[in-house]
Amino acid sequence: MPPIPVRPGIYKIHAHIIGPTSLVTATEYAVKHGAPVITDRLNPLPIEQDWIIEPVEPIPGSPYVIHLAHHEAAGLVIQEDKLYVNAVERAEWAKFTFDRVIGGVKLLSDKGLALRAGHRGAQLELVEPKPDFQETFTLEFVSPLNEE
Repeated sequence: MPPIPVRPGIYKIHAHIIGPTSLVTATEYAVKHGAPVITDRLNPLPIEQDWIIEPVEPIPGSPYVIHLAHHEAAGLVIQEDKLYVNAVERAEWAKFTFDRVIGGVKLLSDKGLALRAGHRGAQLELVEPKPDFQETFTLEFVSPLNEE
């Protein structure tokens, strides 16, 4: 199935794991490759839970990059099959496509690995895609770009 197009904009990314709503969240501390990206409950100050999703190039079929909406230089990077957010050059940001699955979307890296949320608080990892609800996410559109 071909990747689905996603409207560029600001999103909250919900992980499908058991329990209360979990959102993809940038942690507040950095380690070797940047700040680990985890799933967490909605925080009162959602600065680290709003993400901009936009195509790498303005052409149909282009993969997407994802970066923090309130820290636009901080994009998602993949190191050792784990997801981090780091202020590196845009060319180093991970590229993703989105596939429609039952109940949501699957985020796939440019190497064909699926983003997986093991449990709330666990760092997101990339794995071989399987029909697994922990690899399913919902993209909640918050606003178009430049209209926060």
